[in-house]
Amino acid sequence: MHDFLALTDKRVLITSGTKGAGAATVALFRELGAQVMTCARHHPDDQASDLFVVADLTTEAGCAQLAEAVQQRLGGVDVIVHMLGGSSSPAGGFAALDDAQWQRELALNLFPAVRLDRLLAPGMVSQGSGVIVHVSSIQRTLPLPEATTAYAAAKAALSVYSKSLSKEISPKGVRVVSVSPGWIETEAAVRLAERLAVQAGTDYDGGKKIIMDALGGIPLGRPTRPGEVASLIAFLASDRAAAINGTEYVIDGGTIPTA
Repeated sequence: MHDFLALTDKRVLITSGTKGAGAATVALFRELGAQVMTCARHHPDDQASDLFVVADLTTEAGCAQLAEAVQQRLGGVDVIVHMLGGSSSPAGGFAALDDAQWQRELALNLFPAVRLDRLLAPGMVSQGSGVIVHVSSIQRTLPLPEATTAYAAAKAALSVYSKSLSKEISPKGVRVVSVSPGWIETEAAVRLAERLAVQAGTDYDGGKKIIMDALGGIPLGRPTRPGEVASLIAFLASDRAAAINGTEYVIDGGTIPTA
């Protein structure tokens, strides 16, 4: 049977690949034949040491450490998937976000991609091929002002940076695309829904509905699953998507009402 999608022998770096959509993407890429390196701040029990790096990518040193490991252990890279992201901002709107909080959101959601691309993209340009996938968020166009203004702004910056990078290096053989998920039903999202359900005196489905209502509704009626995000990224990184460049793909169940 003909395989529609294969990533055989591709050397791949996927940041933050131990949980949620990151873990699903690592698993799928390996299933499709890729040699995948990933990282996190702590070493989980189920990761082989030779293709796992303990690194804090919110620091310049952590990014340099990971890039060096890519060169030493993979001999270069064919695909980079920037999965790292998240928000730890408190509730309370813009006034609750001090300089330190803004710096944390930018350090987590923007600078790791910028630094790793600066370190690794020149090698991709030299070999004349490669794919870079930046994982942004629908919050870049649908910010939630109560708590995630800084996160949304950082993701918006990532999306613009991604577009600019594509204009510069795609003529040299390196495609750059971005993916904007909506609410993903990760382990952390499940815990949040359960917590909200307890507070509201309802069940898990009721907790999910609270989150979906806060987003203005999800027409599909459910969050996106981690494996669905992984499947989109795998397609975009594959040779099947050879003409796709410099654009952003939304995977949100229809949350964003217009493109």
